Amino acid sequence: MQSCSKTIQPEKALKRDDGIVILGGGLAGLSAGFVLARAGRPVMVFESDPVVGGLSKTVVRDEFRFDLGGHRFITKSRKIEHFVNELLDGEFNAVSRKSKIYMRQKFFDYPLTPSNAVFGLGVSTTLKVLYDYGKEKFRNFFRAPVNVSLEDWVVSNFGRTMFNLYFKEYSEKVWGIECGQISQEWLAQRIKGLSMWTAVKNAFFKFSGKDIDTLADTFIYPRTGIGQISENMKHEIEKQNSVLTDTGITQIKHRDFVIENVTARNCGQVYSVKGREFVSSIPLTRLIQMFMPSAPDDILEAASRLKYRDLIIVVTMLDREKVTDLTWLYFPEQDIPFGRIHEPKNWSPDMAPKGKTHIVSEYFCFEGDRIWNSGDEGLCSTTIEHLEKMGFIRRSYVIGSYVVRVPRAYPLFEVGYTEHYDRILEYLGNFSNLHIIGRSGMFRYYNMDHAMESGIDTAESILKKEDKKIKR
Repeated sequence: MQSCSKTIQPEKALKRDDGIVILGGGLAGLSAGFVLARAGRPVMVFESDPVVGGLSKTVVRDEFRFDLGGHRFITKSRKIEHFVNELLDGEFNAVSRKSKIYMRQKFFDYPLTPSNAVFGLGVSTTLKVLYDYGKEKFRNFFRAPVNVSLEDWVVSNFGRTMFNLYFKEYSEKVWGIECGQISQEWLAQRIKGLSMWTAVKNAFFKFSGKDIDTLADTFIYPRTGIGQISENMKHEIEKQNSVLTDTGITQIKHRDFVIENVTARNCGQVYSVKGREFVSSIPLTRLIQMFMPSAPDDILEAASRLKYRDLIIVVTMLDREKVTDLTWLYFPEQDIPFGRIHEPKNWSPDMAPKGKTHIVSEYFCFEGDRIWNSGDEGLCSTTIEHLEKMGFIRRSYVIGSYVVRVPRAYPLFEVGYTEHYDRILEYLGNFSNLHIIGRSGMFRYYNMDHAMESGIDTAESILKKEDKKIKR
């Protein structure tokens, strides 16, 4: 059972009616809090977990450090780059990306390299890939493609063979639904700017791909884990304000589309906290359910139609210095239960004790399904069995295992979700002092830099709004 750390009473941490209340202590919420606190505004951040960071936190277990999946930091925004560099103050590594895909009992470079592109797939398969690509481009020249699903978008942009090889099985493993049911908006955003020609150029002529996140060769990584970014922001906010962990929000009271106060719960104690502005990065569906008076029935119905994909992390600790030289390894095939692994020590040597290492395996699932309900011992045993079968480890190397369940890790973009999403946003837009930010809060598949940017932009918007009131 998770322990609960008692915090100071919220009323003593923030002057009533005079503060900015931030719901959620992930990257977005902390970025907003950091900017507001630095501007001298009274801020209170609520986080239901014992530590801050949300999906981008770092867990420490028996001297081993690991993230909830490998989280690289990469951005095209000079503003966000400067923001993070200032936060980390040089305490980060520049990591060279080396990723592979394991399928057909072979390892394929990701992104593709010339040897893999031709000899890995075979000349005939490579020619079929290029033929299908050309056929789609010829077809698209005479009629504009109508892309609704992920399958539509990939086939239109890459061809059917490439879709079947590299997209179909892994996408369905990650999201738990067929590719025809996944909205194309997700994939278009995730690999924006990537075309077949771009991928081929990168494979054969090896340009850096720095303008396309999917192909980027290097990234920065904090020395003690991605959670270092969040912890540093927390430290700065707490110099004059409060970040309350183990403290969840249970109710949001409003009148005439103005949020008046929130109800917070910590270690069984319940507090009512007022504020002048409220910023939320908690899951959008939970936010809607917390309103008092309740949101209209059609909004509650719309929120019930939006879903999240959940995640289980299995960490295998090993009595070995290192077992791979990779940053990521992807497993699209269904006979391997996890979808991706990484070895944190390849990102930073400070992530494991000297002479030891660990492998982090990611299981994509839905809360309540067979994988989610599997016992920790069974998940660890299954993970070790498959890692051993593929030749990465021997069972005798294992000195410990650990399981973390992560609910609502990724927003799930099903075909037609925008109808419900837009209705919710229209409703929330009526609230004069409510701002939604972040991946879960905005139900968008944001990378870390975009999540932080949403928090920073919202904080700056609040500051401008308050400055206008002062000038009047």
